[in-house]
Amino acid sequence: MLTSISATGFKGGLLSSSFHGNWGKSVAGENYYCTQLPKSAPTRVRVRKPVRFQPVMKNVNEGKGIFAPIVVLTRNIVGRKRFNQLRGKAIALHSQVITEFCKSIGADAKQRQGLIRLAKKNGERLGFLA
Repeated sequence: MLTSISATGFKGGLLSSSFHGNWGKSVAGENYYCTQLPKSAPTRVRVRKPVRFQPVMKNVNEGKGIFAPIVVLTRNIVGRKRFNQLRGKAIALHSQVITEFCKSIGADAKQRQGLIRLAKKNGERLGFLA
């Protein structure tokens, strides 16, 4: 079998190449078409999307700290939505108290932010964020 490949436009000239041979035969003369292709019809394989599990949003402080049982009991009685509203108001009020304290002693914004972070860590240790 004789196959010819040619290309034009290579720096203004003509570039041509000829290929003499069979794409299906190797140097030793074996025919790879017969050995590599399956004899039967291809079977269809269904690929499913991987199952994604929803991350569980669980508080790592659940049940830790001396106030955790009271906090969990209150959350169960009042309800999660109302409890989170009350908790948000308490945190905002506490942040305002820290801000007023920092203004009275002349602390800058970086020190105020550090005190608010410290209050959050202490609240976690005591169980207020359970």
